Amino acid sequence: MLDVLIGLIVLVASTLMFRYAAGTLSLTAPNLVSIVYYYSFLLSSFIGALLIALGMDDYYMIRKLFRPEEYRQIGFAVVCFVMIVFPLSMVVVSRLCGFEARQEFRAYLQKPLSPLAGATGSQVFYAFLALSLLSFAAIAYMIWKTPTIPVFALLTGTDESLAALRVEASRHFAGNVLVRNIFAITLTPLLSFIAYLFAELTHEWRWKLLFICLFVGAVFVNVYDLAKSPIFFYVMMFLLIRIYIGKTRLSAAKLALYGGVGAAVLVGMYIVIQGVQDVATFLSYNKGPIGRMILAQIAPTFLHLNLFGEALPFLYGKSLPSILTGLFDVENVRSARLVMAHVFPERIEDGTGGVLNTLFVAEAYANFGYVGIVIGTLYVGVVTQLLYIGFLRLPKNPLFLSLFVYFSINIPRTLVGGFTDFLFNPTWVLLVALFGGMALWLRVQGDLRAWFATKRRMTDEG
Repeated sequence: MLDVLIGLIVLVASTLMFRYAAGTLSLTAPNLVSIVYYYSFLLSSFIGALLIALGMDDYYMIRKLFRPEEYRQIGFAVVCFVMIVFPLSMVVVSRLCGFEARQEFRAYLQKPLSPLAGATGSQVFYAFLALSLLSFAAIAYMIWKTPTIPVFALLTGTDESLAALRVEASRHFAGNVLVRNIFAITLTPLLSFIAYLFAELTHEWRWKLLFICLFVGAVFVNVYDLAKSPIFFYVMMFLLIRIYIGKTRLSAAKLALYGGVGAAVLVGMYIVIQGVQDVATFLSYNKGPIGRMILAQIAPTFLHLNLFGEALPFLYGKSLPSILTGLFDVENVRSARLVMAHVFPERIEDGTGGVLNTLFVAEAYANFGYVGIVIGTLYVGVVTQLLYIGFLRLPKNPLFLSLFVYFSINIPRTLVGGFTDFLFNPTWVLLVALFGGMALWLRVQGDLRAWFATKRRMTDEG
């Protein structure tokens, strides 16, 4: 009962701070911070951690703990710490920046979509057409260098395990991973949002045609390996785009409808892809998609806390981005892969095991112990809130709005994926540099055109 009381106190305090930092936690007006709260913390971390602390999980990963009673409590304490300190750091950032979340988010929703400053219609279109051709080339390269495309195998029929094909498509990709991840998997969906927004802004057929092509490409890169979550996140991003430009207004009824359709599709994907037969077991709270949501994401955090410093040595920076470890000639390793290899070696051997991704503080702990948890929580909380404030204060044009929505979904996903991506993420850096540089270049070109036009007019008048 003490764990329940502590959990309730933590939940109330955390909810109040998240609401202050976000401006609203309304499900009908989602934003970056509220998605972090509901997805990364409440659904993926807190509920499962409380069940584990109470010994009510009956989950296969938790059975791998040694000294389980001790580490059930340690893991729960760590999750409670993050639930309090993470939003607290966001509140402090808001106060220091003079950020009034409720007013500024409401104003952003009401603000009309605007064109890129200083750019002509043809300039913008041809620039994004070139990027689109690059992304299509990257998709072709991905198909060429992937041994077997799982979605093609599913459609044509195969005797091989689809789970094994998924791991093979990811780990045995024969090409450049950055080209695949950045220019095919990430850039294509992002460009589809930009094309959609320009089509809404200009009503030009060329933008509509470009959007249709990019949409097909985006759907493919999100389903090609039969992973279940990417296509759902893509749909969520598209829904956010429409909410932010006023094309869609959510209500309780619509949320129920969308949730029901999404659940039905998810169940269908599990049945078709994973061959689920026992529907009752599949729908239990600690198995199938429900167990995947509330326990599978947080259980590896308990394993990290249990293993590192006991069965496994601390990494002391070895899982930092490879661009940093390479400077010191240190082999890059991910803690989530080490935990998988230690706890489920048979999955590594048969090719069905990848990584045990979990709440970001687990990787911080694997590298630097409890100091990593404290500093990592403060750092990631500050970065998340600064991103939220920055995007709300940027112009609401197709480029910045698309980036805002991209980070609104990918920050919550990364929070339950690892810590080092917040230190250096090549995909994020390239996207910000690419689109920020493009916006700056178009603005400078527009200013130069205006300056030359003014000089020419002054010369003619003189």
